[in-house]
Amino acid sequence: MPQSHLIPRPLESYPSAADQTLAGELIARAQLEPFNLFATGVFLLAVLHTFSAARFTSLAHRVKHRAEARARAEGKLPMPGFWAEVLHFLGEVEVVFGLWAIVLLGGAVAYAGLDEARHYVNDTITYTEALFVVVIMTLASTRPVVGFAESALRRVASLGSGTPAAWWASILIVGPVLGSFITEAAAMTICALLLARQFYDREPSTRLKYATLGVLFVNVSVGGTLTHFAAPPVLMVARPWGWDTAFMMANFGWRAITSIVVSTAFYYLVFRRELRSLAARPSVPDVERPDENESGPALLPAPPWVVAAHFGFMAWAVYNSHYPVMFIAGFLFFLGFARSTSAYQSAIELRTPLLVGFFLAGLVIHGGLQGWWIGPVLQTLAERPLFLGASALTAVNDNALVTYLATLVPDLADPLKLAVVQGAVVGGGLTVIANAPNPAGQALLGRFFDGAISPLRLFAAALVPTLIAALVFRLM
Repeated sequence: MPQSHLIPRPLESYPSAADQTLAGELIARAQLEPFNLFATGVFLLAVLHTFSAARFTSLAHRVKHRAEARARAEGKLPMPGFWAEVLHFLGEVEVVFGLWAIVLLGGAVAYAGLDEARHYVNDTITYTEALFVVVIMTLASTRPVVGFAESALRRVASLGSGTPAAWWASILIVGPVLGSFITEAAAMTICALLLARQFYDREPSTRLKYATLGVLFVNVSVGGTLTHFAAPPVLMVARPWGWDTAFMMANFGWRAITSIVVSTAFYYLVFRRELRSLAARPSVPDVERPDENESGPALLPAPPWVVAAHFGFMAWAVYNSHYPVMFIAGFLFFLGFARSTSAYQSAIELRTPLLVGFFLAGLVIHGGLQGWWIGPVLQTLAERPLFLGASALTAVNDNALVTYLATLVPDLADPLKLAVVQGAVVGGGLTVIANAPNPAGQALLGRFFDGAISPLRLFAAALVPTLIAALVFRLM
């Protein structure tokens, strides 16, 4: 029987390190709790796996094509090969952290026993955010909601004559700001769906595809900071630090809007010729026009009372976002409502929201074991280094985890509180794992990126709007 240990070891149980350097403190913690190194090592391997996902996908395609060519040469019917499917599965970014969680839990069982490992994943970890994202993504991607959002943004885009460039700018500016009221996950879902219809379907260049994705991720990350209840990194600190919407508007809101407008305008100037040229390509039919579903009959335009009901279900989910029983119950009622109004509904899409929820669940399993080193790092930094450190840590951790750990630092001064949250939201677009809504955007837009989104190209594309946001938040 393995010796029983607490997983994770309570942070307050580590001895005081007032007279130690940061390196000395981390070494002492690792010696006191060797499982720390194993958990962080597995987490880093999972992060590296996400950066390598495109390679697995590319290899899967090559293996599949070779197997199909061999089958045709032998006069056989081409069938999906086992190894091609395995490689394709390993290339799905949404499953990466879940796969490595199996390795993590195997090590936890060997180190602390089955009961402790089970206690950690079942009783210590909170999956509320992952569950909420599944529900809000599903609601936000329904035909009446997307149609209403498209209609509303069409009025904004009409100020620019409704061109693809006008749609592009309207979605990237207005959509992220809505995240402060309908949650970032819902805003990301709606923005990604509309960008797919009004922009990506017109086949822009690869450079413009990545630039758009980068500015979308950064804008959504900062766009949720006008209120205290919509952005995950803000939610983590709002109650412990007493931040309300008035505080957020005064300290974050106007900076967020400025950053969004400047970043979008910058990329518009860089790509203005290509954005204008997209107007010559085939237009995309509106969501609200009657169309055909899989069973054949034309769908009817959603009447106002159906649209209002959908937004009512979304409001219920947002209002009860901390209470899974409540928002899941509301979601089940919604499924019944959608069935009874099927003449106005397209098929309810659950695969993508479930994969995103699985991604986030795996991420929090790993993230819950990283406090042993993130906490001391944050505690030793001054204001400017803390801002930069929080931005950098966010790139390899969910930004909500970074701000949550900051609430555990005793007697953190108010300027340092602002610095860590600003850094967390500014860096929230650099990688897929940096901000909880990002996997939703990747899942909905990944089909436009030749197999898989390259993490390095995403990082490069998001770097400019990240730097703009950093300058706005720290210098204005």
